[in-house]
Amino acid sequence: MNSHSLKRVLLLGMLLWLVGTVAIRLVGHRLLHTNRTLETAILYGLSFGVMAFLVRRLFHRLEKDTWPAAATLLMLPTLVLDPFSCLFFPVVFPNVDPAAAGVFGGWMLIFCAGAVVGAWVKR
Repeated sequence: MNSHSLKRVLLLGMLLWLVGTVAIRLVGHRLLHTNRTLETAILYGLSFGVMAFLVRRLFHRLEKDTWPAAATLLMLPTLVLDPFSCLFFPVVFPNVDPAAAGVFGGWMLIFCAGAVVGAWVKR
């Protein structure tokens, strides 16, 4: 993968992180609950599947052997920035119950796991 492709994937990861963060600021109070285990498990499962599918669609023009590296770059903004979103949860997501920071952290991890699976598992 050339450096231009690497930069594009990293920028795409940053864009996805930004759009996701804004979306959670707007509607996170409807999705992140500490007392709804089944709904959270469904959210996690759907998010895992969507991310695995999305990675396959986003990377279709890249050589398959570069997909794991591309997935790493795509996830990097989430892995670096969302720990701080959890740390400053009430400030970043003022409309969401602060107790839901752990649910949010788990949600971001499951998104990243979906990206990894999408990059590694063959069709």
